[in-house]
Amino acid sequence: MFDIGFLELMFIGVVGLLVLGPERLPKAARTLGLWIGKIKRTVSGMQRDISAQLEAEELRQKLNEQQKKLDESVRQVQRDVESIAEPDRRPGPCPP
Repeated sequence: MFDIGFLELMFIGVVGLLVLGPERLPKAARTLGLWIGKIKRTVSGMQRDISAQLEAEELRQKLNEQQKKLDESVRQVQRDVESIAEPDRRPGPCPP
């Protein structure tokens, strides 16, 4: 995500030490670490939710495709059965 090297981290630490002082820097670093952890957990939770929703949508699409294929197969069988039964329905002489 961010490309931060050792030199940048050392620079941030020195500035933090100068601004906050040696007494408050550890507490500030700990608080910042907790915030970053919460943000990472929130982002990973969102990613899991989005991925689960995408998988569910893919399953719905597959089910719809399978349903269409099944419906078409049923219609084909129905047409076949009707075509077989059709000669029996032709008007003709009635049996005595």
